[in-house]
Amino acid sequence: MSLVEVTDLTVEFGSLRAVDGLSFRLEEGAALALVGESGSGKSTVAGALLGLHRGTGARVGGTVRVAGTDVRRASDEELRRLRGAGAAMVFQDPLSSLDPYYAIGDQIAEVHRVHTRASRRAARARAVEVLDRVGIPDAARRSRSRPHEFSGGMRQRALIAMALACEPGLLIADEPTTALDVTVQAQILDLLHTLREETGMGLLLVTHDVGVAAESADDVLVMRHGRAVEHGPVGAVLAAPRETYTRELLAAVPRVDAVRTVPAAAAPSDGPSGEPAAGDPPADGLPSGGPPSGDLAAGDLAAGDLPAAGASDDVPAAGASGGGPSGGAVLEATGLRRVFGRGKRAFTAVDGISLTVRRGETLGIVGESGSGKTTLGRMLVGLLEPSAGTIRYEGRPHTGVDPAVQMVFQDPVSSLNPRRSVGESIADPLRARGDRDERGIHARVTGLLERVGLDAAHYDRYPHEFSGGQRQRVGIARALAADPRVIVCDEPVSALDVTTQAQVVALLGELQRELGLALVFIAHDLAVVRQVSDRVAVMREGRVVESGPADEVYDAPRDPYTRQLLAAVPALDPELAAARRAARHEPLAV
Repeated sequence: MSLVEVTDLTVEFGSLRAVDGLSFRLEEGAALALVGESGSGKSTVAGALLGLHRGTGARVGGTVRVAGTDVRRASDEELRRLRGAGAAMVFQDPLSSLDPYYAIGDQIAEVHRVHTRASRRAARARAVEVLDRVGIPDAARRSRSRPHEFSGGMRQRALIAMALACEPGLLIADEPTTALDVTVQAQILDLLHTLREETGMGLLLVTHDVGVAAESADDVLVMRHGRAVEHGPVGAVLAAPRETYTRELLAAVPRVDAVRTVPAAAAPSDGPSGEPAAGDPPADGLPSGGPPSGDLAAGDLAAGDLPAAGASDDVPAAGASGGGPSGGAVLEATGLRRVFGRGKRAFTAVDGISLTVRRGETLGIVGESGSGKTTLGRMLVGLLEPSAGTIRYEGRPHTGVDPAVQMVFQDPVSSLNPRRSVGESIADPLRARGDRDERGIHARVTGLLERVGLDAAHYDRYPHEFSGGQRQRVGIARALAADPRVIVCDEPVSALDVTTQAQVVALLGELQRELGLALVFIAHDLAVVRQVSDRVAVMREGRVVESGPADEVYDAPRDPYTRQLLAAVPALDPELAAARRAARHEPLAV
């Protein structure tokens, strides 16, 4: 009997059919990836496997059997036994999945006690055991920590430990690496692979990242509008996709090995879906670069292959070989330093960084979580005051918030007021600079909405009525309202699926070409940064370890840390992914 048998599954929420006649099987010990854009129904399928739609008002049809249990017909008690003991789920956002008031170890122990009726002492010992198993250092001590005391990668490890507490036969992982930087993502994927080998459990991986699927799955099922588009071995599907949608989805994936090309004008495209999702406008264009020509393998650039270089903290302006614009400097930072706390608790987030941003160019800043990227970006905008160093805009001192330097934030949900319409939020910069003509303000805002690909009628809508890509467009419109010359983008495409990501990136590129904007593009996704950047600065522990023209940094990285980051980028070739995994003998600490 298969571990998972799904036959003609349908899930309806009111008039919306989120899953439409889906069928698939998963054998014991195998791994299947559900891949598709946001709204394709992937997470809805994952929830249906554990009966999570029961009592929600959703209408579920078809047959779902997991570990021998008929999920639709099972009693509440049978479902409780299935969840945790037979199958367990790792959710996308560990912060919302963990109780902030209780220690991590106590939460894992509680799960173990509920399913096994073990004593408190035995459950506590089991919690420490599984935390150690997923690579949490000093597990006995850290089990007493609360979620906010863990990094993002460690919280995800804790969720996996909780799922393993009762030794389930099936692990369902719903976007387990979304918004994690590449090295932490590689560690989590390596951990899932190791656990499968050690325990023989099956894995159902839900992801919008095709590279993650190639790293972790045996088979892949591509979904669109709740239906299966293509299903087969991951190597075969990714190497020679039969369906047009699969080919277009792969074409939208940014490539870390693709040299950047700057089009003369954005070519309109609807993206893989062929139509805008959830009311989104069509994509402005897709990333350049066709099928992969061979990702950078971990062993391709060994430490001795290139001369070691002591990277300066100064990020030089693009020269003739850099391919960047030749405009004058609009933003200059010298010796920037930012310290949080005092005395023994003092922490230096940014330590002596100097950089220059020229008119019309894009400076990409990459690094792991905690490297100081966001702190640097907030200082450039004026939201944080440097502890030391100076910032100059067009030759004059730049202090505080200046309308000429604006920011697009990582999370448009938290950066938009949920109680105000998006039109009013976009109008704020206009009123802040003294505009009092309400008719003129309204006309300016509706024009900005249309400029970023939204409808003027969206003025009175609220943030929750928009998709993730649309909310990010609202954030860009708000940044443009002040007529800036520099926009600092802090992880503007983090957690967006590849096609929505492509639309936002193409929009930024089009605006840059039309308005002559300078962009500072902060991201942990190395492929996206290469796609958009003229120059790149690599940050680690508050300092720049390497910088230069994007193609030089990516094709011939001088610093071992840069090579390590590039080696952690997911490969679309499963064989290459396996070789990289074997080469990662000493992964970075989470």
